[in-house]
Amino acid sequence: MDTLSYKTLTPNAANVERNWVVVDATDQVLGRLCAKVALILRGKNKPSYSPNIECGDNVIIINADKVRLTGKKWTDREYLSYTGYPGGQRTATPEIMMKKSLNKHVKPGYHPLFTKVMKGMLPKNRMGRAIIENMHVYNGPNHPHEAQNPVVIDINKIK
Repeated sequence: MDTLSYKTLTPNAANVERNWVVVDATDQVLGRLCAKVALILRGKNKPSYSPNIECGDNVIIINADKVRLTGKKWTDREYLSYTGYPGGQRTATPEIMMKKSLNKHVKPGYHPLFTKVMKGMLPKNRMGRAIIENMHVYNGPNHPHEAQNPVVIDINKIK
């Protein structure tokens, strides 16, 4: 009997196929959008998903400045950060974090609000810290990743 025909193939870092996708954030709710992007970053939408392998796609989010929040969350929600020093707890609202993303000194592709939301949806270990590097967020419709031939996907079709 041929036993090679029914062996289970487990993915590893060498044979994982990683693509580039573009997601348009225009008029999308921030939390729902980030939950679907986290699914793509992890690779859970692929049949070759393995929880111990980084097998997700690279995601480019455009029009991040047109994302929306429901209710009064722009001003009432507070995100905490800690500097490491006594009395160093800082609070920021989504409105303040969105203004920080418009600063010209912020690294291109980095968005403080999206990064804060996405970190809560990814694993809290070294793999989660590596996965968040595969997300690139831009406020306008342009991005510098055209050489990677990204595929535009409709985020509303993903469940």
